[in-house]
Amino acid sequence: MSKYRKVDPRIWNDAKFTSLDDGAKLVFFMLLTHPSMTALGAMRATLSGLAEELGWEAEAFREAFAKVCAKGMAEHDKKACLVALPNFLRYNPPESPNVIKAWVAALDLLPECELKTRVVARSKDFAEGLSKGFAEALPDAFAKSMPYQEQEQEQEQEVLAPTVLVAASASTDDDLCPKCPYQKLFDAWRENTQSLPLPKPVAEWNDSRRATIRARWKEKWKLGKYADEASGLVYWGKLFAFVEASDFLAGRAKPSPGRERAFVADIDWIFNSTNLQKIIEGKYTNEREAVPA
Repeated sequence: MSKYRKVDPRIWNDAKFTSLDDGAKLVFFMLLTHPSMTALGAMRATLSGLAEELGWEAEAFREAFAKVCAKGMAEHDKKACLVALPNFLRYNPPESPNVIKAWVAALDLLPECELKTRVVARSKDFAEGLSKGFAEALPDAFAKSMPYQEQEQEQEQEVLAPTVLVAASASTDDDLCPKCPYQKLFDAWRENTQSLPLPKPVAEWNDSRRATIRARWKEKWKLGKYADEASGLVYWGKLFAFVEASDFLAGRAKPSPGRERAFVADIDWIFNSTNLQKIIEGKYTNEREAVPA
């Protein structure tokens, strides 16, 4: 558990955060600064226990916590009692390779579950997106955790595009995964979306955004959604077009109560693993509109 946390003052410019009510803002700050929050951005906790720490009724805390999760700012596995902040490392990156070596202690504090697998994958990809020294400092425990991740990912059911058969050896050998084509994904975003905000040029992307996008690119390749760069760009192009067609994601829906403007998804929101899964499951389709096969 890290003694200090960084709170970027730009959080007050973040539309997701500022759209939260005061109770939800307090819950998020509590999670971010909680003494039990590990350097991986995840901790073991129960919502009722966190509510007691604040002196709140459990139901009130759950309602506020649900609002934070709905914005993609927190994740929760109720059964495993695990809470995670997807963007934690983006604002609290490891200061040295020695910090990454110490991650193994945090790993031991997290209960086994699918959410822990995502935390491990997210942390691993983040470290590998930094300099070589940071990547080489990753504990062996992180590599050993990846088979469990692959097993969970193979069980994922998606209906967005037909599965492309890939050799079994390729699904377990990351070296065979086509390199993530950041610029071409950026171009596919620009070509298939008109209502969604255009992100900064690829040259200005930070390590966190690159790591997140690379993780999603690799995940879908492992699931056999594409076999090479060309088919991968087709897959993601179709997904971007599907997001553009969603009235809710593209900001064409009526604003939620208390908001002046409608929600509009951006590239970081879409590449968040939880949000992407909801898109694929058809949670944001227009009425009577099916997720494309």
